Amino acid sequence: MKPLLFLLSSLIVLHSSFAATPNIVLINIDDLGYADIGPFGAKMSTPNLDRMAKEGMKLMSHYAAPVCSPSRAAMMTGCYPKRVLPIPGVLFPAAAVGLNPNAITVAEVLRAGGYATACIGKWHLGDQPEFLPTSQGFEHYFGIPYSNDMGPAAEGSKSNPDQPLPKGPGKGKGKPGAGKGDAEPETGLKGNAQPPLPLVEDHNVVERVKAEQHHTFTRRYTERAVKFIQANQKQPFFLYLPHNAVHFPHYPHQDWTGKSGISLQKDWAMEVDWSVGQVLDTLRELKLDSKTLVIFTSDNGGPLNQGADNTPLRGSKGSTLEGGIRVCTIAWWPGKIAAGSKTNEITAHMDWLPTFGTLARCKSVGELKLDGKDISPVLLGQKGASGHDVFYYYAGFNLQAVRSGAWKLHLGKGELYNLDEDIGEAKNVAAEHADIVARLQKQAETMKADLGDKTKDAPGVRELGRVEHPQPLISADGTVREGFNKIAKTLP
Repeated sequence: MKPLLFLLSSLIVLHSSFAATPNIVLINIDDLGYADIGPFGAKMSTPNLDRMAKEGMKLMSHYAAPVCSPSRAAMMTGCYPKRVLPIPGVLFPAAAVGLNPNAITVAEVLRAGGYATACIGKWHLGDQPEFLPTSQGFEHYFGIPYSNDMGPAAEGSKSNPDQPLPKGPGKGKGKPGAGKGDAEPETGLKGNAQPPLPLVEDHNVVERVKAEQHHTFTRRYTERAVKFIQANQKQPFFLYLPHNAVHFPHYPHQDWTGKSGISLQKDWAMEVDWSVGQVLDTLRELKLDSKTLVIFTSDNGGPLNQGADNTPLRGSKGSTLEGGIRVCTIAWWPGKIAAGSKTNEITAHMDWLPTFGTLARCKSVGELKLDGKDISPVLLGQKGASGHDVFYYYAGFNLQAVRSGAWKLHLGKGELYNLDEDIGEAKNVAAEHADIVARLQKQAETMKADLGDKTKDAPGVRELGRVEHPQPLISADGTVREGFNKIAKTLP
């Protein structure tokens, strides 16, 4: 058992008004643009998400992180990504580092409160056994440990299905972290050094993912999610459903290819909508809809160069402009969350742990600092409920911007924007509001004293998880890592 995990067995009642703890479903889409679904302005049909928004709440100022791994670290731990996963970008296969096994995750908080827990989909917080979901509070796991583009080109991971496979030597060498431009060698294998993509079930590699399997992920994850809900309908459950969709390469199921009439990326977003419908319909059929909180969101802003739409936001995945970090988010809980509502309060992925812990009537009495806050009063429409007074925009080690209320200051260029009036960050008004610039700069200095800037060494930054001699879960010849499966085997 983890150090500090004993503390999770000490539970306190926070809201006696809840007769029963809700089931919780957290659906996380990969690289979905702010306007890639109907409720936020998409041009193609997403009827299930449209209905979800009509029956629930849209979170209009909800923040993730600029890229995948940091965003998921915030979601799991309730902290700013830099506090718990201080890496310059994302994790790659056979990384020596990952989310520290001693970190307390939302799955562990809820599991200690009596919840069944499962992660179905993309993890991306470390692929070594010590870092995988079954070591972080999830009883069951089914999915791939990192992004769908982190595999061999010849097996479909580097190009869309309607495009020829890339040719040439590519980048990356055959040892962890040797990829060109990798500022942090311990973060794993890049380019042509990447091993076959593994599909993991609990503690076993069960499949070597090739192009044909890429097409099936959304459907298979959805089927697994439905079965998990059915199997656990008599007890509270936490389902974390992080899809590979709609991350490049774009592999919608053949049944959805061409449906949007726009692009494969939009076809895949339509399949995601279908998946959401399957989950919500299952909850309705089992009469669990009034007992279940469902969150739909994305791990970062959409990449414009791959067909995502972040309108009306400026910027793309990887940036701390709003288009890179503000994500389309919907909360649904019939009878609890007001139908057709929306909030402009500042909320973030780091809020899910304290929020779910509150709604589940349990909270770890631990010593770890959380940056997130309980936003259940916002979701439930309580009078005077508020989100964050201040939000800090980190990209890797760097603090790039700070927001308070409507005001956002980009620290590097000293640009100030009023997001209430200028959501597209088009008009710099720093010259007219020197007092606000000074106030936000002071707030930034306070955060730098805690988490630092342009360095991973700072008082509030916690240790990464680390292993010696990291190995791919599947080697280039198809051999499964010895000691991971009960019996090492070779996958064709």
